[in-house]
Amino acid sequence: MVPRLFVWLRRHQRFVDTLLMLPFLALAVLVRGRWIATTPDGITRSIPFLGNLALAVAMCVPLVWRRRWPRAVFAVIALVAFVQWLVGVNISTCDFPLLVAMYTIAAQCGFRWAVAALLVNEIGFVMALGKLVGQPIPQDSWRALIPDSVGLLAIWVCGLYISTRRKYTLSLEERARRLERERDAQAEVAAAAERARIAREMHDVIAHSISVMVIQADGASYAIDTDTARAKRAMRAVGDTGRSALTEMRRMLGVLREGDGQAALAPQPGVDELPDLVEQIRSTGLPVELTIGGAKVPLPGGMELAIFRIAQEALTNVMKHAGPSATTKVGLHYGDGAVELRIRDDGRGVTFSDGRGHGLVSMRERVAVYGGEVTAAPARGGGFEVVARMPVRESSARQEVGAREPAERANR
Repeated sequence: MVPRLFVWLRRHQRFVDTLLMLPFLALAVLVRGRWIATTPDGITRSIPFLGNLALAVAMCVPLVWRRRWPRAVFAVIALVAFVQWLVGVNISTCDFPLLVAMYTIAAQCGFRWAVAALLVNEIGFVMALGKLVGQPIPQDSWRALIPDSVGLLAIWVCGLYISTRRKYTLSLEERARRLERERDAQAEVAAAAERARIAREMHDVIAHSISVMVIQADGASYAIDTDTARAKRAMRAVGDTGRSALTEMRRMLGVLREGDGQAALAPQPGVDELPDLVEQIRSTGLPVELTIGGAKVPLPGGMELAIFRIAQEALTNVMKHAGPSATTKVGLHYGDGAVELRIRDDGRGVTFSDGRGHGLVSMRERVAVYGGEVTAAPARGGGFEVVARMPVRESSARQEVGAREPAERANR
């Protein structure tokens, strides 16, 4: 209930200011001020009730609008106080609203306005103590200037503190909103990157598998009348390829399902699966030769996946574009601080839709993650060649491989 009450009060500030004004008004009406006598014998008399009521209303009622127009309210109350001084009325409870108005200036307006309000009040105290209309200045009146000034300064400092506190709170709220926007923007960027990664993986898996299945199905349709055994082998290859593609897709999309921890632990294909990939391509009738050279070094799992997908995409494009009589060579070489994958065919020499297809874009995205580069262009003497080169930092690769081994053992 208390937090709700505070929220309601913040939304109805004029009602709160009215409640604040009423006690001041009642106190000013009950405690009457005194006129300063103009006669030599120093006789004083009280202010008439109507005059006291008018003075109280003029000083207190403007406080209702102090939050909306703080400078105007302070000016009105200060003007009424000046008229009070002119007619020779002592300082009384009617003058408390002047302190509230000064506090509001210090809390809501700039520092210069706060200083101006303080000076106006201090000058008013000096005027009230130093010169009362028609009466000599009592020596004891000057002793009240210091405690009055200290109290005035304390109220003014409280207003400045509230102003500083409010600005600090607003800055924290603005910072929180900015951090929220940055967090949302980072989440959107991460989501876009994840969508791009999933789209890239699905493109590579589906494009390769469907290409192999189409070629095998075409071969089976041609051989079904003349060589039934060969047609059966081709259809079995279609089934095996389809099941393999489904397994890879389930493994890849499983990380998107909540609570599916096993999918994240499933090993991804790497360089050790290159012979299986080459054998799958050979089963379609495309001659492929695989050579692996250099001293093998441990590679990060992501880099191994990139090598496998690049080889898969390049061989898929050879099947689609190189022609029926093409042969292909796949070479993986571990060099000094880098690993190089080279796929070359002797076919027609046009693949990747002249460099504008999604396959080449996918290759470049994968290699760019590791600071490498990809070149895909017609080879000398005919055919087409794809070269992917990625730098290898052996220490970081060993660390990633070591961190991946427990997950792979747990999955097995």
